[in-house]
Amino acid sequence: MEVLAIGAGPLNLALAVAVEELGPPELAGSTLLLEQHDDISWQRNLMLPWARSQVSFVKDLVTLRNPRSRFSFLNFLHDRGRLDEFVNLSTFNPYRKELSDYLQWVAWNLQDVRVRYNARAASVTPRYADDGTIEGWTTTLADGDRVHSRDLVVAIGRDPRVPEVFAGLPRERVIHSAEYTPRIARVASNTDRPMRAVVVGGAQSAAEMFMALHDDLPLAELTLVVRSIGLQNYQTSKFVNEIFFPSFIDSFYDSPTEARREILTEAHQTNYAGLAAPFLDDMYYMLYRQKLFGSRSSSVRAMTEVVGAREDGAEIVLDLRDRKSGKVESMRCDLVLLGTGYEPRLPELVRGLASNADLDEVTVGRRYRVDLGEGVRGGLYLQGINEQTHGIADSLLSVLASRSQDIVTDLLERRSAAPAGRS
Repeated sequence: MEVLAIGAGPLNLALAVAVEELGPPELAGSTLLLEQHDDISWQRNLMLPWARSQVSFVKDLVTLRNPRSRFSFLNFLHDRGRLDEFVNLSTFNPYRKELSDYLQWVAWNLQDVRVRYNARAASVTPRYADDGTIEGWTTTLADGDRVHSRDLVVAIGRDPRVPEVFAGLPRERVIHSAEYTPRIARVASNTDRPMRAVVVGGAQSAAEMFMALHDDLPLAELTLVVRSIGLQNYQTSKFVNEIFFPSFIDSFYDSPTEARREILTEAHQTNYAGLAAPFLDDMYYMLYRQKLFGSRSSSVRAMTEVVGAREDGAEIVLDLRDRKSGKVESMRCDLVLLGTGYEPRLPELVRGLASNADLDEVTVGRRYRVDLGEGVRGGLYLQGINEQTHGIADSLLSVLASRSQDIVTDLLERRSAAPAGRS
């Protein structure tokens, strides 16, 4: 196998399309994507019927690289017979479900690149040439099968973050947003009494779970705990949004480390610490209607942080600190839901890979290839976890098309520059 891509989400599907459109057929025919599930679904465990993308559909897998591509989102809509109706919506922001269906449609329509389903990568080890340099990779799957490849592209996202304060709680009482849909369905089917559920977090995923619980657990008493002064909009200034331009990556990458850190701090509100404005309004109106009709009373506790969490018999006890007064009080509940984001460190699979390859530090070049030293034939590319070097857009949909072109260009140049099989 020439190229093995772990993960068949939007990042590697964009790469698959670029390989087919920009590379020779023999490269596409020797490229394989691994998908751990039996289908492709974007944000599968937070697939809420009303949830919409915050990113324009124009930033699909291919359009900003090749507007004429048959893999565009608009062509998907045309193929599904919904293009007129979608245009009539007058929106750039499709439903999350529709984007997810688009990804599966792209996978089905790939001509040469293959997708292998029910294939979860468990570990990766390097294969060495006689001179001691890495010439390729062996990926071991959960079922024990092995896949050998020259180049490896990893796009699996980061691991869910569970703050230390919640580490001692029973797993069945804690639901992270990364597993919301299947876990809450099991809770609902096994519950015959009203529950007390507390959602922790102040960004989009926490607010979406809080809203969804009104339908999923209609009798529950719901509380949203927010550490900040209150729920806030994303920063959506058109001037600020230029940091999501592919052209911004070059200037960010070339900036000193301290400048990058300052930029990322200022950009935090554009993605991680806010909500989409229309959704924020919907949520406020919902809470207002509860007060108007007196039918239910959900609550949002701002400027509050969880400083303790423990199990007490059949209940969970959360110690909540009021940041205004410093006073700590206890709240009893049955279920805790975490919209606390993802770990900033490298994913577990990548950490294990780096250890197996004796990499003391993982350094990623401008074209997303990890520095493995000179004269190395086997390449390792990382997607979606390079914010520190490539900017805040790295984990988002905004740069899918341009990044895939960067990687394919690098793949092709390495091959053309190494007639003897070296890169």
